[in-house]
Amino acid sequence: MAAMTFTVPLVNGMTEHWKQAVAQLTGPRAAEYAASRQRAGLTRELVCLQHTPMGDLVCVLLEGSDPMGSMKTLMESQDPFDQWFAKTIFVESHGMSPTAQPPVPEVLLDWKA
Repeated sequence: MAAMTFTVPLVNGMTEHWKQAVAQLTGPRAAEYAASRQRAGLTRELVCLQHTPMGDLVCVLLEGSDPMGSMKTLMESQDPFDQWFAKTIFVESHGMSPTAQPPVPEVLLDWKA
């Protein structure tokens, strides 16, 4: 199983909008969310909100056979849920282009027991 992490800033003033969208993923849209991630080949998605003096950041961990390929699949999907997610999360909350890939960090250390 492969993993990748990335961090993206929230647009100033969009933290509550983002939180409301995330609440949809564990509430009324939970089944669509799970189906979306399964279609993309993800086995885990961990999302954290980090408050900093520079603004709020979202930290994401993705696990699956090909997490970067999964992100590409999700961003290019024509599925109505995936399009809602891209518009609401990436475009509105993060100010990203709907076709942009998340920034990929440079891995400097990957220790495992």
